[in-house]
Parts: sequence; C-alpha cells; structure tokens
Amino acid sequence: MPHGYMDLLELSRFLGVDLRRVDRMAQRGEIPCQKVAGQLRFNRVEVAEWLQRQMPVLNREKLANMDAGIASNRQLDPEDAIIAPLLHPEAIEPSLGAQTKNSVLRELVAIAQKTELLYDPESLLEALIRREELCSTAMEGGIAFPHPRRPLPYAVAEPILVIAVTRGIGFGAPDGRLTDLFFMTCSQDDRHHLHILARLCRMLYDENLANHLRQAGTTEEIIELMRNRELEIIADSV
Repeated sequence: MPHGYMDLLELSRFLGVDLRRVDRMAQRGEIPCQKVAGQLRFNRVEVAEWLQRQMPVLNREKLANMDAGIASNRQLDPEDAIIAPLLHPEAIEPSLGAQTKNSVLRELVAIAQKTELLYDPESLLEALIRREELCSTAMEGGIAFPHPRRPLPYAVAEPILVIAVTRGIGFGAPDGRLTDLFFMTCSQDDRHHLHILARLCRMLYDENLANHLRQAGTTEEIIELMRNRELEIIADSV
C-alpha cells in the first residue's frame, strides 16, 4: 500500500462498508485506529492483520462487499478473475504426504519453488512459521490459508498461490478438526494479498467446493473446480 495510513472515507471504500458503520466500529474499538488532530486514522498494516482475522468468520454478503471494495480500490473490473491467473499446475498437489505442521509448511514452500516465481524460499518459510506461531491460519471446516504476516515483495516475482490436499494435520483449527486443505499465498502488496484472501473465502463459503477439491484426483480437476467456482462468484457480483 503506497501510504502508511487511511482516513475514514478511504477505509470505508476499501472495505466496501457504509461510512457510518465503519465510524461506529472504529468508535467501539472493533477496528484498530488512532486519533490524529481529532480525526480517525487507520494504520494499513494493522488493518490488514485485522482483516485477515475477520475474513473467515464474515457472512456471504460481507465477504462480497469486501471483495468488491478491494477490487474497486485496486481499480479492477468487477468481472476480473484474480484466482484463475494464479492457478499454475506445478503449484497444485492433490495428495501431499506431509504429516506435521512444520513439514506441511516446508512442502508448500517446496511446491512454490516449482513455479520459478519464488526467489527466496528461506525467507518465505520463516515468515510462514512466524505467522503460525502468532496465530494459526486454520479455519473451521478443515481449511487453512498459510501466508506471511506481511507481503514479501523481494521474495517473489509474482503473487503465488499453492493448493494442496493432505490426509489431515493438526493445524490449530478453532473447531479442533484436522486440516486437510491448504491454500498458501504470498503477494507483493497488501491489497492484492487481502483481495486473494477475500475471494478465496467467498469461493469456499459453500462447502461443496472444499469437498469436491478433496475428492479431485488430479491437478487438472482442481484447476477446473477453482476456475468454475470463481466464475460463479463473479456472475453473482455483476
């Protein structure tokens, strides 16, 4: 993000949420903020971290509004696909053998290296481990979104998305369930990173996609499922 802080109007547009509602949330302390000369100011890094925690528990409508708000902020067309361009066959593993939290993170980074878009695998692995130590990226339903706490612009040539299916690993999910479906993402800027997370959460809101991905036996099937689901999401938005 080009500047360190947003004002109330900028945050409202970014979130796709009514200005008055954002103001109320900030006044109640629900959104991290501070007052500068009597005006609310929102640190972009703190807002990004807050959004990452919020996305898995938002309802369908709020996720759609956030997706649209970030797309507008990034000056994208509402019909633009943002997940499909990231679906590289070499970055998808239908049957990952990792059995522990750290081993799955290492394997996800190794898969990312196959894209030849990752310059610094050591920095990415360290960032993933530190993020999980801070708070697990696992959500309910056996799904996790491992990602660095902050973008790594010098570690990747382009944004990366790795998708892997496992037999199930203890990954700290809030429902206590084993995690078997992983979406590891690493971007060069906060806006793109948050947009990817928002779009993925929308796509996975319907459990059918997750179940179909688990049953897919090939990389090609996973790519087709993801592309078709994103097209459905886009159709619902326009």
